[in-house]
Amino acid sequence: MQTSVPPSRPLLGRKYEMQRLRELIDAARAGRGGALVLRGEAGIGKSALLEHTEGMASGLRVLRAGGSELEAELPFAALHQLCLPVLGHLSELPTEHRRALQGAFEQASGTTDVFRVGLAALGLLTAAGQERPVLCVVDDAHWLDAASSKALAFLARRVSAECVAMVFAARLPHETCELDGLPGLSVDGLDDTDARALLTAQNHETLDAQVRDRLVAEARGNPLALLALPRAGGFAPPRAASVPTRIGHEFRAVLSHLPAQARLLLTIAGADPTGDPGLLWPAARALDIDLPTAGAAATATGLVEFGTRVRFYHPLARAAAYDAASTEERRLAHRVLAEATDPAADPDRRAWHRAQATAVPDEDVAAELERSASRAHARGGAVATAAFLERAAELSLDSVQRIERTLAATRAHLDAGALNKADALLGTADNSSPDELQQAETDLLRGRIALARVDDGEGLAWMLRAARRLAPLDSGRSRESYLEALEVSLLVGRSNGVTDAVLTEAKSAPPHPPDILDALDVLAVQGHRTAVPLIREALDGPEGPLWTRHPALAIILTAELWDPDTHERIIEWLLKSGRESGSPLVLRLGLAQAATAAALTGDLDKAMAMIAEEQAIADATGTPPVTYHRLQLAAMRGRREEATPLFEAVLATAPTTGQMISNVHWASAVLNNGLALYPDALDAARRATADGELFTAGFALPELVEAAVRCGEHAAAASALASLTERTETCGTPTGLGIAAYARALVTGVESDYREAVAHLTGTPMLPYRARAHLLYGEWLRRQGRRQDCRPHLRTAHELFSGAGLEAFGRRAADELRATGETARSRTDHARDQLTMQELHIARMVATGAASKEVAARLFLSPRTVDAHLRNVYRKLGINSRRQLRDRPDLWPADQ
Repeated sequence: MQTSVPPSRPLLGRKYEMQRLRELIDAARAGRGGALVLRGEAGIGKSALLEHTEGMASGLRVLRAGGSELEAELPFAALHQLCLPVLGHLSELPTEHRRALQGAFEQASGTTDVFRVGLAALGLLTAAGQERPVLCVVDDAHWLDAASSKALAFLARRVSAECVAMVFAARLPHETCELDGLPGLSVDGLDDTDARALLTAQNHETLDAQVRDRLVAEARGNPLALLALPRAGGFAPPRAASVPTRIGHEFRAVLSHLPAQARLLLTIAGADPTGDPGLLWPAARALDIDLPTAGAAATATGLVEFGTRVRFYHPLARAAAYDAASTEERRLAHRVLAEATDPAADPDRRAWHRAQATAVPDEDVAAELERSASRAHARGGAVATAAFLERAAELSLDSVQRIERTLAATRAHLDAGALNKADALLGTADNSSPDELQQAETDLLRGRIALARVDDGEGLAWMLRAARRLAPLDSGRSRESYLEALEVSLLVGRSNGVTDAVLTEAKSAPPHPPDILDALDVLAVQGHRTAVPLIREALDGPEGPLWTRHPALAIILTAELWDPDTHERIIEWLLKSGRESGSPLVLRLGLAQAATAAALTGDLDKAMAMIAEEQAIADATGTPPVTYHRLQLAAMRGRREEATPLFEAVLATAPTTGQMISNVHWASAVLNNGLALYPDALDAARRATADGELFTAGFALPELVEAAVRCGEHAAAASALASLTERTETCGTPTGLGIAAYARALVTGVESDYREAVAHLTGTPMLPYRARAHLLYGEWLRRQGRRQDCRPHLRTAHELFSGAGLEAFGRRAADELRATGETARSRTDHARDQLTMQELHIARMVATGAASKEVAARLFLSPRTVDAHLRNVYRKLGINSRRQLRDRPDLWPADQ
């Protein structure tokens, strides 16, 4: 939104605010960028502070943008304003980033997403900042479109190593959640002394003391009120309304005295947030407005000025100009603006104006909005997609098409995370369509909304209802609905009885080719020996690998098969698909699974690197980072002081049952077995296996066997061993057979079982379990009095554990070696102990030859920020070049 404040107005009572802003600008000049969000009520002086910030920014390039209530649904509208003056630097960006930015600004076709656009915009500002420092000024941030808000918040969190300062102004009270994590400054009202000084400075006539005191009291320190109320005749008795509301009333009072054509001109100007006179004047001429006369009358109010841009005195003045008009006048303004808008250059804004000008259903306008929704979706604008589709539904003549557009709008609201809007909109489609497919889709969406809410337990019931409705109409979609419900139920937890309910429902469906639902039903009834072949077949089904449609379900089932090779195939597909499509959901799942696989194979450095990259994407998309791979890393690393707070935090926030809780208990069992705290390990392992969760129950069984044996609970150990043996023998993988063999050796005390475990695990990538086989065998040999025989196994275990950073098990192996009279070699400092997760990831990428630009693209940082992290890495490791990084063996796992 284009607004203006009188440049000569002094800033009274803002010494602290100006100091903060001056520090921000000085830091940007020195290459230490930052951001600040000014928050306060309307008229409190935020825009004036922005103007004076620009005045302090001598030598800086100033880029301006603003939110607009009327443009809140147009994706990247504000970001386009900000970047437009520096688009000449587009050619300096990598091709992928250039296309992302062009797609966001409708200069090129193709699918894009917010964090790619944000990274591209960061590159653009960085390039501009190399010429001279940049100041980004964003007013009315509370009205930013959702895509711009996310992209700008992304930028603001990543300019710390750039010559870029960003200042936002946002109104309170208002939801500005995207900016909530940024440094903020509350802008409060002036005290009475400064308020009187401001009032006196703006009035050439001497005010009566009583009048002045009443104005000061009514304004409550709000500078706009002090300036606007006297000019608007603000001498009426005080009202109970808020100061901004009263100012708006006074602005409308001024407008009411204008000639009709001047009011209509201001209505058109208020309806066009771009402030483009190239739209305003043709639109006004279409209504035969006498421009010189009407323009002079409007300008005389002091609320607006017409020049190269149309600028309102304040956003409240714009709102007053628009709101003071009748509904018909506003529709008329939007109609002529639509006619003046180039349909080729700006089709979406034209469609939006046409929609606002339409009072009755109009299929032509609805179809145009639907096309705009498609373009918005391609540009990553879920909010805009929903808004366009919702309005298209309202303007639809055909009832079936209206429901279809309503359902599509609901899906878009869900994609945008607007659950309440999705729920309310879906209510308009509930039971209003005779089409069974649409009714089933309604049930499915109702289920997804409920599942997204922590306190709503009806989600899966709605999804099952949808699957039942679809069964006689489309058996394929019905099975997919059951699979979706099943995937969620596995994540929620079998202890809720949901998985059994899904499988029971699915059995009553019409005949179908065998699939994963049948395999899991066999697993539940007949056990692993019968079900495992069916699960393997279903994973590589006739429609292609299951993980291309239900990756989370496929991952859980692959783990149940003790099959690290297939798990690696899934990870490769997820990472490749996620990077190519730009889907943050798929890419984050792939990175989380890569971290899990790395933790289970003892590559803790890689696990930390994958966690750092996943966290970077979570930060870029404004979503919480994944937790379960952190649990697995903490379990393997074996640092109780780090792991315990993490376990407690997850237990405090996760549901009482389900995969996450089972993961915590499994991780606790691994940690405590490593620390030789066997009673604690036994308790945790029992909890991890109690609910029968896929993956965690199986992987917790060897922990339960070891802890039970050490605690003398042999019946519990034997029972767990039987369950583990059934799972692993049927699967037949070296990993499963080796782990089961050392668990069996613990129970039986037979040496051949230990030898079998070592033999099976020697060729597997599962370093922690390979090392544990040697540790357990060595411990048994020592207790048999075979000191010479045990030392090679204990030495191997210690070298593997300590080299990989599995500290708890490493200390356990060292203690056993000392008990034989041999001193374990002390562990040297490792890079992972000195670097943060992000620094370690950057160091490993650079060590493999990646350039700063490549690293920056992966971690959603600027190259300058990557270089700043590298300087920290060099300092901590005592080196000074990329070549020396390549020569650091402690950046890599011990067996590479």
